[in-house]
Amino acid sequence: MRELKIENILADRRNLEHILDNLMEGIIAHDVQRRVIFFNRAAENITGYSRSEVMGRDCHEVFGSPFCGKRCSFCSEAPGSLTHVSYPVHIVTKGGEPRHIEMSVTGMTDGTGCFVGVLASFRDLTDLLGLQIRLGELTSFAGIIGRDHKMLQVFEQIMDVAVNDFPVFIFGETGTGKELVAAAIHNESRRSGAPFVPINCGALPEGLLESELFGHVRGAFSGAVRDKKGRFELAHGGTIFLDEVSELPRPMQVKLLRVLQEGTFERVGGERTLSVDVRIISASNRDLKRETEKNQFREDLYYRLNVVPIRLPPLRERKNDIPLLAAHFLEQAARRGQKSAGLSRAALSVLMNYSWPGNVRELQNAIHFAIVTSRGRLIHPENLPREMLTDPPRKGPHPKLDTETVAFALRQSGGNKSKAAKLLGVGRATLYRFLAESGDVP
Repeated sequence: MRELKIENILADRRNLEHILDNLMEGIIAHDVQRRVIFFNRAAENITGYSRSEVMGRDCHEVFGSPFCGKRCSFCSEAPGSLTHVSYPVHIVTKGGEPRHIEMSVTGMTDGTGCFVGVLASFRDLTDLLGLQIRLGELTSFAGIIGRDHKMLQVFEQIMDVAVNDFPVFIFGETGTGKELVAAAIHNESRRSGAPFVPINCGALPEGLLESELFGHVRGAFSGAVRDKKGRFELAHGGTIFLDEVSELPRPMQVKLLRVLQEGTFERVGGERTLSVDVRIISASNRDLKRETEKNQFREDLYYRLNVVPIRLPPLRERKNDIPLLAAHFLEQAARRGQKSAGLSRAALSVLMNYSWPGNVRELQNAIHFAIVTSRGRLIHPENLPREMLTDPPRKGPHPKLDTETVAFALRQSGGNKSKAAKLLGVGRATLYRFLAESGDVP
């Protein structure tokens, strides 16, 4: 009898809408023609659109673009079914405010099992992520490991730039993870369901670079036995990542400038002008501004690429992340079936005092080397690459501490020096000695 009453309550549309309106998650449903058939109160609060503005209308028209970004399954013909999927999406509210949401989508069927539409629930993670970043509680973001305050600033930049399609230029030394950051920007954007296509501009001979970027037609040159799409065509709707863009020869810089200005190009040997919709992210370990001053890089292209600059700190500037990164690489190796191992305090001390010219990539290689050379379950200094044992110590009160980092740790720990020392990965005596030698830390 009780179950029957619950069924009757849920069968009443007004009661069901009242229940859904009091959920914390936003709920949106549309039919196979993309017409919105339900939009709850939380959805109104998150998106800034009122129910009256969206009900009965094509969801693409209401929001100005697919609400699910490039992951939308209804951009062309309606699918015959839809399985349950979850993914992050960046949206822009009616008021123009970027929001980071977690979307969960599932298909709806009628009494005969026929696919009739989509039900999506979503929750706003923007404030939560922002709070975690400000409090230093994140140890990774979008697949990037780090909790040093300089990396937390990079995480904030990724969140900010992911919403817009402006070109991004990433500057950082070799091995700092420029491609990881580019992929994170893509994956956190509304283009995340579309291709992310990387190309290393310095790894290809000049004669092949144009064909790789723009494709070629059959017979364009010896060996061109068929038409071939270039990276720009393959990235249509998504993101192309031009790594080591400073290595582009001058003639290619002119062609790239045209793509940035007009979104058009021709394949090598072709006459038809092609259009593409891509976001361009570029990177280099060289200072592009200095390259323009030396007349090695076009100034007009520099300003087109460097709309939003992101600088990645070298590992020696964020040494507090070394224990975290080392643990990640050790766990990663264990998951792949390699030997499970840990770091001794002495080995970790060597890692913390090394200058890391090869940055995170060098650290990963050093951990892999140590796994191979260690005989037991614990990695000792002698298991590390020899150059790390002979690297001269850096000058200063302590090679892994600086005033800004210590101040950040003290703020995070509420002024508790023991907790701050633990956060910094040093002993209390080391922190006290640094404070005594450095004077007051704000």
